[in-house]
Amino acid sequence: MATSDIMEHPNHPNVDQSDRVLPRNLRQTGDADIQMLISTRVRKSPFWHLSVEEGCWRATVYNRMYHPRGMIEPDEGGAMAEYDLLVNHVTLWNVAVERQIRVKGPDAEDLVNYVITRDATQIEPMHGKYAILCNEDGGILNDPVLLRISDDEFWFSISDSTLMQWLQGVNVGMDFDVEIDEIDVSPMQIQGPKSVDVMVDVVGESVTDIPYYGLMEAEVNGSDVLVSQTGFSGEKGFEIYVKDSMENAEAVWNPVLESVRAHGGDVIAPSHHRRIAAGILSWGQDMDHETSPFQVNLGYQVPDDKDADYVGKEELERQKELVENGEYPFTHKLVGLKMAGEPIRDYSSDFWLVSDPETGEECGYVTSPWWNPELETNIALAHVPAEKLDTDAPLDDSVYAAADLDTEFAVHLPDEYAEEPGEPVYATVSEVPFKESVNPSAREQAKLHAKQDANE
Repeated sequence: MATSDIMEHPNHPNVDQSDRVLPRNLRQTGDADIQMLISTRVRKSPFWHLSVEEGCWRATVYNRMYHPRGMIEPDEGGAMAEYDLLVNHVTLWNVAVERQIRVKGPDAEDLVNYVITRDATQIEPMHGKYAILCNEDGGILNDPVLLRISDDEFWFSISDSTLMQWLQGVNVGMDFDVEIDEIDVSPMQIQGPKSVDVMVDVVGESVTDIPYYGLMEAEVNGSDVLVSQTGFSGEKGFEIYVKDSMENAEAVWNPVLESVRAHGGDVIAPSHHRRIAAGILSWGQDMDHETSPFQVNLGYQVPDDKDADYVGKEELERQKELVENGEYPFTHKLVGLKMAGEPIRDYSSDFWLVSDPETGEECGYVTSPWWNPELETNIALAHVPAEKLDTDAPLDDSVYAAADLDTEFAVHLPDEYAEEPGEPVYATVSEVPFKESVNPSAREQAKLHAKQDANE
């Protein structure tokens, strides 16, 4: 058989995934015209019926719960209309799928410190931190917001991967004196520039004193809640953690929604497009249990000065030393891309392929693409061969801390977004975040300080 007659493998094995046990599925299958089955095997959150009443028209499954991912119908503007409400007004999100895993007991701090890479002893009561948990191979298991309620109580507000069983399993044999449970607490997010006005309406002026990642006990309509200044958008925002949420969902949701609408906002789905612009990662999409923190610009989560042992410490410190010596302990690295093509205004159903524009060889994949109206270009997070990144910046933070690198790739968009059907569009590696956050993360602050120092 002639070489030209041999079909390329549809799952693109020429994209090097040799550092993974379970390869990403890079087969390009496109969208499927199917319905989601609603059954009792997947849970409904306490806010599910409220989202349905407000017009939820599509959903996904997150932490084994149904998760609203579309509120405004496409013929009324769809996801981009939701984006406009977020960046210009205020929005209410049902994020009850961010389940709360409570670790409580005399040894709570010791257990938490053993499973996260950061130093849990530095988290004061009634404060939170973004944190990661890794396995012994240094792979990221979850990246929760970690809330410290008191000296002996922590809540892991988790992303989309099972964590309770991991924590319980770690404690088998370790025998920390703690209780580990999922609790009946469900968060909603109030995000956007008018979020402070809404929060003053529902919990009072004292909310303006909460620092970023600070916590406050409050009451809404007779129901106990915990308020934090956090969110998944890069905009100004808060989360309201509704206690006894199976009982109190409506009592909190309804007055919050009334205030949101009074300030020109509405219910939307979690803003995938805005979190991409902010460089906020999505577990399972941009990273997973086989992804190193150094691959996805989370190396700052691996401290130099944490003396206490933690899961994955030996491997992560080995990787950190390699990175500092200019070596990549992985094949691919997450970068930001600015891409040509027609505006991408909805979710991608595949990891779109990335190729080398000089050779045409497929070498990577896009994880999170969208159109950004402020930049007037498509933007994306993508995994590309680490060896192709030519920069003098530290390898871990290269594309998050440096200016545009002028490194080009080609992205194989579906025909609906391609400039010419069947032809890839050009993309340039870009600085991330694409759009600065209202409350810059520790990584963003370090980058801003570095820029200021360079200009002095």
